[in-house]
Amino acid sequence: MTTTPGTSEPDILVRDLASSDRDAWGHLWRGYLDFYGATVPDEVTALTWARLHEAGEPMFGLAAEQGGRVVGFAICVLHRSSWAREHYCYLEDLYVSEDVRGLGVGRALIEAVYARADALGAERVYWVTQETNATARVLYDAVAKRTGFVQYRRV
Repeated sequence: MTTTPGTSEPDILVRDLASSDRDAWGHLWRGYLDFYGATVPDEVTALTWARLHEAGEPMFGLAAEQGGRVVGFAICVLHRSSWAREHYCYLEDLYVSEDVRGLGVGRALIEAVYARADALGAERVYWVTQETNATARVLYDAVAKRTGFVQYRRV
């Protein structure tokens, strides 16, 4: 995948997260958690990383690489739905390094998720974000339809 023609930015390569990406992903993962003011125990982070590389797990991870450096990631979970014959693809986590935002990395990751979901036969790709995530929502509004649903969680 590449950036918009005519830009001087290096091409964006989106590929599966590799075992060798652990440190780069870990750095981005911490940035992602900081962005949302969230904490995840180290053992859960380790478990997530292991699941991303375990055959048979209903999830996958993608890395966005630019200039030989991992600058973003997407983590997706596949699940059944009572509304469809085939599974859905939930884009659970998407993060792009601050220094390359606005250069097409997020779009490239989402398009790669769409392609993978299509290849896996998923009937829907969806995600949620905070209402205040205005910058990302500009991109999301360009590549997806806002449904108007509101998420609730048990307290």
